[in-house]
Amino acid sequence: MINKGLLMSVDKNEITHIAKLAKLHLTADSRQRYGADLRRILVLVEQMNAVQTDGVQPLAHPLDISARLRPDVVAEKDQRDRFQQGAPLVRDGYYLVPKVID
Repeated sequence: MINKGLLMSVDKNEITHIAKLAKLHLTADSRQRYGADLRRILVLVEQMNAVQTDGVQPLAHPLDISARLRPDVVAEKDQRDRFQQGAPLVRDGYYLVPKVID
């Protein structure tokens, strides 16, 4: 069942407020389209909330498949020393950077 009160509560002022929070600049025409889109989204959310889900187990993936894993093998040679040659400060294989948080 769709909550008509929720849908009717999205007025011009609230759309303007949401746009301001999202840092969107909306013209009057785009504000009207944005409001219509927002109302359609809210209708969809209400429809999804109305679906009976008692006893339905949550899924990590909609299909009952297992992931094919590739072999865990080294595909490239270690080039750390070469990459660190251009770094300003290096110690024990680590890049040294200035402290930015006390």
